[in-house]
Amino acid sequence: MSRTLLTGNGAAAWGARLAQVDYIPAFPITPQTEIIETLAQWIDTERMDSRLVTLESEHSMITAAGGAAATGVRVFSATSSQGLLYAMEMLYTVAGWRTPFVLVNVSRGLAAPITLEADHNDVMAARDCGFLQLHCANCQEVLDNTLIAYRLAEDERVRLPVIVNLDGFYLSFTREPVVIPAAEQAAAFVGPFNPSSIHFRASAPESQAVAVLGGAPYSYFRYELHLAAQNALPVYDEISAEFRTRFGRDYPAVDSYCAGDAELVFVMLGSFATKARAAVDRLREAGWAIGLVQPRLLRPFPEQPLQQLLAGKRGVAVIDQNLSMGKGGVLHTELAAALYGHPDAPPVLASFIGGLGGRDISDEEFFEIARVLQAAVDTGQTPPPRLLYTQDELMEIRKLQAIAHVERKELGGTA
Repeated sequence: MSRTLLTGNGAAAWGARLAQVDYIPAFPITPQTEIIETLAQWIDTERMDSRLVTLESEHSMITAAGGAAATGVRVFSATSSQGLLYAMEMLYTVAGWRTPFVLVNVSRGLAAPITLEADHNDVMAARDCGFLQLHCANCQEVLDNTLIAYRLAEDERVRLPVIVNLDGFYLSFTREPVVIPAAEQAAAFVGPFNPSSIHFRASAPESQAVAVLGGAPYSYFRYELHLAAQNALPVYDEISAEFRTRFGRDYPAVDSYCAGDAELVFVMLGSFATKARAAVDRLREAGWAIGLVQPRLLRPFPEQPLQQLLAGKRGVAVIDQNLSMGKGGVLHTELAAALYGHPDAPPVLASFIGGLGGRDISDEEFFEIARVLQAAVDTGQTPPPRLLYTQDELMEIRKLQAIAHVERKELGGTA
C-alpha cells in the first residue's frame, strides 16, 4: 500500500490496473484521454498485462466492450460528454445483454454551446439505460469505486455494467493524495471474474443473442433487468461493508455529514459535495443546524436510505449540476418522487441549479441557499427552482449581448 498524488484520471487508471482487466476498448475525448494514455503506457512497458485497442468511435468502443464481456473477460473503458451520447444506443444494448464491465465517465457539459468543463447532464442522460451509476466526490473515491464497481457488476445477483462518474477538470486533472492498495490486496478484494454462463468458445459456438421480440417476452426481459438493478442495492451494501473491513474506507450508498441533528439539509452529489461539506462547517460555526446528504448511487436509486436520513427535517435544498429542459434538476425530481407520501417527509423540498459548464458554486451561494431555505421553512412556502447566478455575471452577459447587437448592426444584419 502506498500514498501518492494522483489526478482523478490517474486514480481511474489505477483502479483498472488493480482490477487486472483483460481488455480495454478505447476512444479518446477530453477530459478522459489521460486515463487511456496512462493505461497504454503501462501496457507498452509491460507493467500491465492487458490488451488495449483503439476503436473508430465511442459507439464501436461500447459495442466491443459488451462483446468482449460476453466472452467472459474483464473489460474496462472510459469516455466523456459527447462521447457518452455517441455511445448511447449501445449503452442500452449491452445493458440488455447483461454484460458486466466498468465504464468510467468523466463528466463534461454538453453542446450547444460547447464547453470543456464539468456538469452532470451527460451522465444523467444515461440514467435509464440499465447501467448502474456510482458518483465520486474525490480522487480516492475514483480508485476505490472502480474496484467496488467490478464486484458489483460481476455479482451473479446483478450482472450489469456500471458507470463510475467523476467530474471533469475538478477531479480529472486535480491531484490529491490517494492511497493505492497493494496489488495483492486489491486482487483479493475484487477476485477473479467468474463468468459462469457467460462464455464463448470457437470450438463450441452458441448464440447468446435473440431476434426481434414481441411485447410480452420483451417486457419480461426488461423487467428482469430492472429487478437486477434493484438487487444491486443490498449487494452494494455487502460489498462496501467488506471494502471497509479490508481497507478502512467507508462508502455507504448515501453518505451524510452533520445531518443527524440538522433541521436543514443540502443534498447533492459529485465533487461539489465537498464544497457543500465545507459550507456546512462554516454555517454550523454561525449557529445553523444544517447538514449534508450525499448519494453515491444514482442507479439503483437509494430511496430508503434517503427517506431515513431526511425524515423529520424541516427543509431540504437539492443542488443539481444538471438541467432537464422544461422541468428542472434531475436529482430534485427523483428525490421528490422518493419522499412523496412518506409520513416524515420534509415539508419544504427546494430546487437549486448550479455548477453548469463548470461554473463554481461559491461559499456565499451556499449561505444564500441556506437563507432562502430557512425563509421557506418559516413561511411554509417552497420557492420556485432557482438558477445560481450572481448580479455581476448577469451584467457581464448583458455586456456581451450589447456587443453582439452592435456587431450585427455593423454587418447589416438584424438586431
